[in-house]
Amino acid sequence: PEKLVDRFIKEREKFWTDERLKKAEALNLSLEEVYTLASIVQKESNRNSEKPTIAGVYLNRLEKGILLQADPTVVFGVGDFSIRRVLNKHLAFDSPYNTYLYEGLPPGPIFMPDISSIDAVLDREKHSYLYFCASTENNGKHAFAKTLTQHNANANKYRKWLNEQKIYK
Repeated sequence: PEKLVDRFIKEREKFWTDERLKKAEALNLSLEEVYTLASIVQKESNRNSEKPTIAGVYLNRLEKGILLQADPTVVFGVGDFSIRRVLNKHLAFDSPYNTYLYEGLPPGPIFMPDISSIDAVLDREKHSYLYFCASTENNGKHAFAKTLTQHNANANKYRKWLNEQKIYK
């Protein structure tokens, strides 16, 4: 066990280069907060190309004091990982991980983020998007929006697609 712990410590020290530490500091995030946000980004998308955009959305929301409203945190809080469609009953579930109910980042990671997700947070895309939802193309991509009106149109389109696919829960 000691060798394993030593290995973890060495790998952590190797990973957190001065450059990465400076990027975290510039974001005003602790390493734990970087891990936490990266875990959310990881659960939102398997597409490495979209991860910096998603990280940018969440960082924009944090900077503006807007609830993150991240569905993966709700699923984690509920503890039912078979959920395919987050419903209002899930959004109302009281958990410190429910970012629809509680401001800021949840108390810790919801998943073990990979390097691409951590780097996506550290190298987040700078833009003015505040919202995103899954694309109706069912290709793992997302539709990004700057306004709530745009987002609601994207979300309504996606909900219609879910209903057409008979994904109700």
